[in-house]
Amino acid sequence: METTKKVSWKQLFVLSSLIFGMFFGSGNLIFPVHLGQMAGSHWFVSALGFAISGALFPLLAILAVVVTKSDGLYDLARPVGKTYAALFLILVHLTIGPFFGTPRTAATAFEIGLKPFLAEKNWGIGMLLFSAAFFSLAYFLTLHQNKLVTYIGKYLNTIFLVLLAVIFLIAVFHPMGNLTHSATVNYAQHPLTNGVLEGYNTVDAVALLALSVTFVHAVKAMGFHKNDARVTAQAGIFSVLLEVLIYFGLVLVGAMSLNRFNLSDNGGTALAQIVHYYLSDFGSVFLGVLVTLGVFTTAMGLLVSFAQDFHKLFPRVNYKTWLRITTVVSFVVANAGLDRIIQWSLPVLMLLYPLSLALILLSLTARYFDNHPFVYQLTIGFTLLPAVLDMLANAPEMIATQPAVQTVLALYHHYLPFASLGLGWIVPTLVGFAVGVFYVKVMPVAVLETNK
Repeated sequence: METTKKVSWKQLFVLSSLIFGMFFGSGNLIFPVHLGQMAGSHWFVSALGFAISGALFPLLAILAVVVTKSDGLYDLARPVGKTYAALFLILVHLTIGPFFGTPRTAATAFEIGLKPFLAEKNWGIGMLLFSAAFFSLAYFLTLHQNKLVTYIGKYLNTIFLVLLAVIFLIAVFHPMGNLTHSATVNYAQHPLTNGVLEGYNTVDAVALLALSVTFVHAVKAMGFHKNDARVTAQAGIFSVLLEVLIYFGLVLVGAMSLNRFNLSDNGGTALAQIVHYYLSDFGSVFLGVLVTLGVFTTAMGLLVSFAQDFHKLFPRVNYKTWLRITTVVSFVVANAGLDRIIQWSLPVLMLLYPLSLALILLSLTARYFDNHPFVYQLTIGFTLLPAVLDMLANAPEMIATQPAVQTVLALYHHYLPFASLGLGWIVPTLVGFAVGVFYVKVMPVAVLETNK
């Protein structure tokens, strides 16, 4: 096998399609459409804000893996400490994987793709049979890691993109109307900020860190051993550029839909109305296939990355065994208490997202402070407290309504900049990072003494 071969445009497209397919799921379809409806005539600025947090953050996650030449999430977090890296990996994969993200892919596909065609009395058995087929097929297609590029990159995601292009082309040639509708109050006053906050809710940066082990292995499996970092970066950039293009298209379609529909409660309803408007009754089938394809490729990526990272962390258990474990648990959770799991998983995501973004910042700038563990540890330490408070703010009602918790959160939201927006970690993270770099650069003797 060649180790220095150059990547062709076809190979680059397939790799970009693989990365895109693994992290672009139902939320990436639904959030921008609803954003467009809320933003109205301010759709462009809002879409720009959404792209900053919904696409730039995931790109930075990819570049963090490339810059540090990491082989996955554990390698990326290891400078903080081996124990922290192991705990962080476990928390990320359990939350993004079998305890939340992976079960939700099957649940979403059933809700949109099959449930509308079933009588209410058959919903339970329908979900059971559907999710069994969904996860069985996902397991079968991910048994052989090296075939993931072919299944997702060449076929499944390509079909998904073609179907999505059909909607865009119809909307371009038969627009619903003008873009002069008034925005909601928040988007009329702060369209860029609210766009950023909406994109922030996708938590795709966490997903990309979890999926990093899979696309790094995919690049190596294609024979790009010497220039795998460059190839990964190129594929990541192309996948995110495609994502930005799709985001702007979805926001635009959402904004134009106000000429035909009222502001919907959520993006799922809005997208269903739009597709039905253009394709009539066939639209329900079309949307079901579109969403199912989108979440199925994400499920495959989550299953594989979980098995790969856990096999690396616990090598005595092989890849196929970890794959079976995450597939079975995802199936069980999808059918037994997914709503309750979501209630507890969302707060954990709010804990993990600031820590993930802090880790991305550290990874991208590591060469400027010689990858010193002290900077990593101080920055993560400063990020941890606001991350925990953000977790409490999004905890289930039985926790969030406790008087002591409410008192602490009231002080946190009042005194710390951006805390009321869920971004209270920003200032502490930057302070911890700046102090750590200053200490390492200006007081190297003291740092050496500290590490003895």
